[in-house]
Amino acid sequence: MDGKECSRLLKVAPNVYHALKNGNAVVALESTIISHGMPYPQNLETAKEVEAIVKQNGAIPATIAVLDGVPCIGLDDEQLERLAKLGSNARKTARRDIPHVIAAHENGATTVSATMFFASKVGISVFVTGGIGGVHRHGEQTMDISSDLTELGRTPVAVISAGVKSILDIPKTLEYLETQGVTVAAYRTNDFPAFFTESSGCQVPCRLDTPEECARLINANLNVRLGSGILIAVPIPKEHAAYGHFIESAITRALKEANDKQVTGNAATPFLLSRVNELTGGASLAANIALVKNNAYVGAKIAVALANLRRSPPLRSAI
Repeated sequence: MDGKECSRLLKVAPNVYHALKNGNAVVALESTIISHGMPYPQNLETAKEVEAIVKQNGAIPATIAVLDGVPCIGLDDEQLERLAKLGSNARKTARRDIPHVIAAHENGATTVSATMFFASKVGISVFVTGGIGGVHRHGEQTMDISSDLTELGRTPVAVISAGVKSILDIPKTLEYLETQGVTVAAYRTNDFPAFFTESSGCQVPCRLDTPEECARLINANLNVRLGSGILIAVPIPKEHAAYGHFIESAITRALKEANDKQVTGNAATPFLLSRVNELTGGASLAANIALVKNNAYVGAKIAVALANLRRSPPLRSAI
């Protein structure tokens, strides 16, 4: 997308535009975690802290949202605060919702799928989130499968997350990602993390131990133009993983309550996360914030390594 077309369709923050133009590191951030993930003002504080971590580690943060029907790539302080105050009044916007939110001039908080879509349109290759969506438990009966997975199968953006939200069916999610042709890797571990805990019991086909290794994987994916994304799963920091099994028991209870109340569709995840936070006395939210910040740190390092790699001239054969 060239500059003129980009300015016509999307609103790109000046610092993001100049960073992309100069080949500098940019990290995309979703906005659903701000609007639907936690209450105001904690959501605003967390959003600013996550952006600060990205900046401190050499990259430009680009929080993505739709405001008054305009997709915004990078938000200023005023826009961040507006979104934080809107909370759940902002429409939870996945790929399918983008046309309606734009046409109706609504405010939309982008999920993983929508954030990936917009990031790819402006050339952002690294995106940090907490955890991606996936196949819901009993998904083989309900067909409740997050559009995050199909987006990963068709959009060349690397997603840095703590794996899959643990309210979901992780083994089936990994099977679905394989079907979609998505490269799945784990950072400094052979086990796929389970959001609140360090391991889901599932092995990954690819282990990466440094930001530079991650950058080489992303660069190879871009160079061969597979067209699909990459999922790089980063385990929750050890000091917060201690609460994992306590949180898992709360998840089991919340899932039963959701089933009893027939909470389904895109209302399920916000309900479950909110209920789990209540049942754990705030421990799940604290862990969620900690893992997002850790992902931002790792993601920024990866974005910087990728920018450096793509600026370097390719090695030429001596023959």
